[in-house]
Amino acid sequence: MESHEKNEKVTGPVFNGLSNVDSKHQDGSGEANGASKMLALKDLDDLFPYIGGFGWYQRLLFLLMIPYSFFFAFVYFAQIFMTVVPSEHWCYVPELGNMTIADRRHLSIPITENGYEKCFVYDVDWKKVLKYGITEPDATWPVKKCDNHWEYNFTDVPYETIATQLDWVCDRDNYAATTQSVFFCGSIVGGLIFGWIADKYGRVPALLGTNLVGFVAGVGTAFTYSFWSFCVCRFLVGMAYDNCFVVMYIIVLEYVGPKWRTFVANMSIAVYFTFAACLLPWIALGVSNWRVYTLITSVPIGLSILTPWIVPESARWLISQGRIEKAMEILKKVERVNKKKIPEAVIMEFKDTALEIAKADQEAQNYSFVDLFKSPRLRRHSILLLFIWMSTAMVFDGHVRNVGSLGLDMFLTFTIATATEFPADVLLILTLDSAGRRWVAFGSMVTSGVFSLLATTVPIGIPSASLAIVGRFAVNISYNIGMQYAAELLPTVVRAQGLCLIHIAGYIATVLVPYIVYLATINAMIPLLILGVLGILGGSLCLFLPESTGKAMPQTIQDGEEFGKGQKFWEIHGRDK
Repeated sequence: MESHEKNEKVTGPVFNGLSNVDSKHQDGSGEANGASKMLALKDLDDLFPYIGGFGWYQRLLFLLMIPYSFFFAFVYFAQIFMTVVPSEHWCYVPELGNMTIADRRHLSIPITENGYEKCFVYDVDWKKVLKYGITEPDATWPVKKCDNHWEYNFTDVPYETIATQLDWVCDRDNYAATTQSVFFCGSIVGGLIFGWIADKYGRVPALLGTNLVGFVAGVGTAFTYSFWSFCVCRFLVGMAYDNCFVVMYIIVLEYVGPKWRTFVANMSIAVYFTFAACLLPWIALGVSNWRVYTLITSVPIGLSILTPWIVPESARWLISQGRIEKAMEILKKVERVNKKKIPEAVIMEFKDTALEIAKADQEAQNYSFVDLFKSPRLRRHSILLLFIWMSTAMVFDGHVRNVGSLGLDMFLTFTIATATEFPADVLLILTLDSAGRRWVAFGSMVTSGVFSLLATTVPIGIPSASLAIVGRFAVNISYNIGMQYAAELLPTVVRAQGLCLIHIAGYIATVLVPYIVYLATINAMIPLLILGVLGILGGSLCLFLPESTGKAMPQTIQDGEEFGKGQKFWEIHGRDK
């Protein structure tokens, strides 16, 4: 079965490898035939009975996904703990610098029903106040906006961040959200650039380039001292998201036998990515210095310089470029490591097949994503996929970033919420083929939306956080289905470009998420309300798509137009008759 593409937000060319897997390969039946029975070689997947579907070569590649999974988690989540602001902060009055923090705040900061003012200070002559020995504030004193420096209660966030050092509070409290949106703007540019590199020069150069950009810009972030320099570095780091892992993810899946792809795809995310993400808050707490934390999460990405020596080039890409002999060299290495033997007749037949594949890839270049919108049913499916992925991406990222507004320790809450990735992926492995794409996508998204809305009806703290975490667990499932479902509905001749378009739409939508989370400064329930509505609407749209489980993936535009015709609404499996 074709893998889920959870974070597969790279541009079109990277998807070409796995886009030609038909229903025979999806259920892995070709793997069972064994080398003793000659197969008709239609594509690369037909070689796996001869070279091994999950031998030692593939197991080593599976382990090699670990560093790239860590890089991805660090690139995606690290910024959260660089820009977090403690919940309590107040204006600093230099003239009162000799007083204790408690006495200084008591004397200079107005009190409201919600506690000390965060953005206002009494506007009096503090020299006279000190001269006359006044120690109690007068509620009739005039107030003004703070125009100096702020002080912070570092109890809930026990270290300085760039946001506290540069006072991104009050009139500048949207700066952290803006820097995160700048990060996602970088991801749009990075996706286009590194997608083009992946198509033109190969997957390995793209993988190396995207990680090196993340490494250089990540290290540079630690040496920024202004809002704009931080934005520049985060834009460049954003260019590495999420190509720094997904290119590797695709390469590995191409070398894994069809029946192992669901396991490898989901478990690499469930174990490697989840573990790395869960480490981040504790690294931040452990070093208690945002610059050191930034270096710790950026310097390891420099190990990607070894990529050309440890990661094989995509055999599918090599074949699409007509470099069949180079592809055969890699496949023979797989054969040797797995202690298998490809019969000479099979090699000769595959070379002929590879020439046909290369020719077909060249012909596919005559189509573009515009062809997705020229016929009514395919146009409807394409538009639905765009909106579904945009809502899914927004709900997922919104839950990731909203942990600081749930009324609990954000470091522990982030860890627990992120850990839900593991059971979500395991559940997906167990249920996706039996329950079907459409109903699992619908059920998980709507469940996420409902629990997000329920979280707004209970007190902030453990009740709301618990319901929100269930919402995060549910959207993990739908996020993991998203790109696989799209890949199975779009025709082969425009699949790569179609997925690219969907990814870019997701990038653009995600730019808005930091501002949705920022609305928690007005009311902590607003982000959850928006995420809840988006989840229910996005999930409901899934019901208007055809079921793809067990069906041969469409090859031509006409196939895409007729895909799912005659299916009943309650149908779970759209299997070919």
